[in-house]
Amino acid sequence: MNEEQSLTTRQNSAVTVIGLGPMGQAMARTLLTAGHPVTVWNRTAGRADGVVADGATLAATPREAVEASDLVILSLTDYPAMYDVLGSAAESLAGRTLVNLSSDTPDRTREAATWAAGHGAAFLTGGVMVPAPMVGTEAAHVYYSGRHQVMENHLAALTPLGTPRYLGEDPGLAQMMYQAQLAVFLTTLSALMHATAMLGTAGMKAAEVLPELLSSADAIGAILRAGEEHPGAALDAGEHPGELSTVNMMGATSDHIVETSTSLGLDLALPLAVQAHYRRAIEDGHGSDNWTRIIDGIRGPR
Repeated sequence: MNEEQSLTTRQNSAVTVIGLGPMGQAMARTLLTAGHPVTVWNRTAGRADGVVADGATLAATPREAVEASDLVILSLTDYPAMYDVLGSAAESLAGRTLVNLSSDTPDRTREAATWAAGHGAAFLTGGVMVPAPMVGTEAAHVYYSGRHQVMENHLAALTPLGTPRYLGEDPGLAQMMYQAQLAVFLTTLSALMHATAMLGTAGMKAAEVLPELLSSADAIGAILRAGEEHPGAALDAGEHPGELSTVNMMGATSDHIVETSTSLGLDLALPLAVQAHYRRAIEDGHGSDNWTRIIDGIRGPR
């Protein structure tokens, strides 16, 4: 086989997708569109109907699904589900690569990598950073960690899902980045709902206020980048210059949010959590520092 034929073979290599929620279905369809033969398995077989109609092959068992491809992509609820599904197929894992794109903790991903190695399989952790409808689009990217060569071996199949962003050899890194990104995402969603509830007490409809609130959310990145050639460099250096904003100023604002929310009868979990960050920094004598000083209390909670 010449080099060109070898490349074509890799580009059209078979892929198995286990787990057919919205994300798994989107990945299976993306791989089919890219020219890969795709085998699928899902505990509820009916979920495979759509992708089978699009050209995928439905395996009767997890073992059959694993044995159909050298590359097995998992899109499950969590990592314990991987053991549950693949337990009956463990003897078939040797020589194959598992790419687990499920959500869980970094420690569980490290344990899973050890488990896979014990069965002779290579393992990559992945975090897909777009919702299912955006898989395979130019906006999609996927964080990976594990042995770099393993990712390189399967780039032809992984790249169509989203631009691969490799973080390092530690299997926990991709999951760490995924959870960090979701911490920002989920906290922002809660903040948007809190603000919408706040304005709703004044009779303002969500359709009226969300465009305004989303504009503020969209502007946060630009605000944090303003005037910084390398955002985060000062934070890495332990520098918190307070020329533009201080812990005292932001802390007073957090107090006002708590007071307003209390008077309106709203849940206080989110505003109290934010307020606690600033109060801790003030108690530690950093009131005149930039608001970024709150990271000290987050890193070392009492």
